[in-house]
Amino acid sequence: MSAAETVAVVVVTYNRADLLEGMLAGLAALEPAPDAVIVVDNHSDDHTADVLARAGLPGLQVLRTDDNLGGAGGFHLAVRTAHEQGYDRIWLMDDDVLPAPDCLARLMAVDEACLTSVREDRSGALVEKAATRFDLRNPLAIKPKTAMVETDFGTRAAMPELVEVQNVAFEGFLVRREVVDAIGLPDPAYFIFYDDVDFAVRARRAGYRIWAVRDAVLVRRLDFDQQHDLAGWKGYYMYRNLFVVHRRYGENALVRAKPWLIALAVVLLSPLRGGRAEARNVVRAARDSRTLTRLSPEARPR
Repeated sequence: MSAAETVAVVVVTYNRADLLEGMLAGLAALEPAPDAVIVVDNHSDDHTADVLARAGLPGLQVLRTDDNLGGAGGFHLAVRTAHEQGYDRIWLMDDDVLPAPDCLARLMAVDEACLTSVREDRSGALVEKAATRFDLRNPLAIKPKTAMVETDFGTRAAMPELVEVQNVAFEGFLVRREVVDAIGLPDPAYFIFYDDVDFAVRARRAGYRIWAVRDAVLVRRLDFDQQHDLAGWKGYYMYRNLFVVHRRYGENALVRAKPWLIALAVVLLSPLRGGRAEARNVVRAARDSRTLTRLSPEARPR
């Protein structure tokens, strides 16, 4: 790593002002401090604007959108802004995490283009769900994520200093600008969920390796519970975007056809699961994913 490398933190937030306030306090405690903090306020209507106004964080830039762009649209805007401003590294961050004071320093000390911090919950338990195996070749793998840091190691202490991963969350992911030059920006078409998976797949296919840095600690302050909302509006996006990843990056025809098989299985099992609402979600998701088989033009490399 060059000592002259600059870094911008990019954060996307929507109606979670209290979480954002704690997260910004965590950024203020980083040593060394980042060169910029770019916050996309996704048209929040709570007291997010007040939190940002009194943050007093050096290098803070606030981009308030006219509409809610979703997490994917927010990260597209934030990464594009940081890249256009010339920062060497871009650290993607959600509003519900809290970095340890040395988290950024631990990452910046590793001379790799794609790095991610390692998450734990508020009790200190390892909850890093970055995939160590992400299978887009086997049509019998219902979920492409077949192994992850959390299940491979169990505890942070059991991890080696660096663990190669095959996808990431946009929660503590540090990327060099050369990667954006090569593969483009996060795709806003996802709206929410799987935009980070898409970005990681593209990075790996361009020849970049992604490393989880054991000692770069990031605390996740909310539980992972979104997978239980498959009958709600989030469920539609979870299904649709999972299907988009299969259609775009499946390594054979059978994998690319999996969305229809998954949709059929969900519909048949819906009386035992999410009922008609989940069945409607998965059918609509399978249909709509056909229109997103290619990377959006605004996400492509320039």
